[in-house]
Amino acid sequence: MRITINQVKEMKQKGEKITMLTAYDYATAKLVDEAEIPLILVGDSLGMVVLGYETTIPVTMEEMLHHTKAVVRGTKKAMVIGDMPFMTYHVSTEDALYNAASFIQEGGAQAVKLEGGVTVAEKVKRIVECGIPVMGHIGLTPQSIHQFGGFKLQGKTPEAAKSVLEDARALEEAGAFAIVLETVPAPLAKLITQKIGIPTIGIGAGPDCDGQVQVINDILGSFADFVPKHAKQYAKLTDIISKAVSSYRDEVKAGKFPTEKHSHSMDEKLLAELT
Repeated sequence: MRITINQVKEMKQKGEKITMLTAYDYATAKLVDEAEIPLILVGDSLGMVVLGYETTIPVTMEEMLHHTKAVVRGTKKAMVIGDMPFMTYHVSTEDALYNAASFIQEGGAQAVKLEGGVTVAEKVKRIVECGIPVMGHIGLTPQSIHQFGGFKLQGKTPEAAKSVLEDARALEEAGAFAIVLETVPAPLAKLITQKIGIPTIGIGAGPDCDGQVQVINDILGSFADFVPKHAKQYAKLTDIISKAVSSYRDEVKAGKFPTEKHSHSMDEKLLAELT
């Protein structure tokens, strides 16, 4: 049985910290699910860490659905949340409903995530009314990176902090079951967490959110282009993979691989007939 939005909400009420990670493929999702991570986000961050785009903006619905299906196939217990890409919910409520439904009906996800607060609240409300759970995302919203002028801390001034708080309240009122707070001052994230009744999931938002989310490539050290300030590397897979690949190359060149152990035998009589 998969984790439900009611169970996620209960975690906040009980003071139980919520863990969430991204995953983009079957094998990784299976490992994350087996580690009992309750929430798995198929993030549009895959555009950068999997597909090599400079930002998340070029990511398409086709790409998101492709990876969402793989993650769903690799999981049994976790709630899989599909990240709605740039301009798939901005133009109209009809677009938002159609694309959100695609994540559920075609992709097999159990919920969707979208960026924005007050400006998208009405669309969130309609999606929820149609029976699709929605996770909000405010603060630093990567799809608006050009407007922000880079990956910068949000909510630094009193006016900006008030705006982030208003976004959180608007999303709660619209029916979102949880909200990601990205790259906002820790005291502001703590205040928002205290002020709203739904769980907050922090990323670069300090320790006082109801839960935390990280890009799995960041915590595994498998993406070398840059390491965000908010990420902790629990492993350094780039070094391990580089060493393994180099060893493979050297052994093949030296004739040390494959050995008899890695080869298949053949009946001697059959071989004699062939020769």
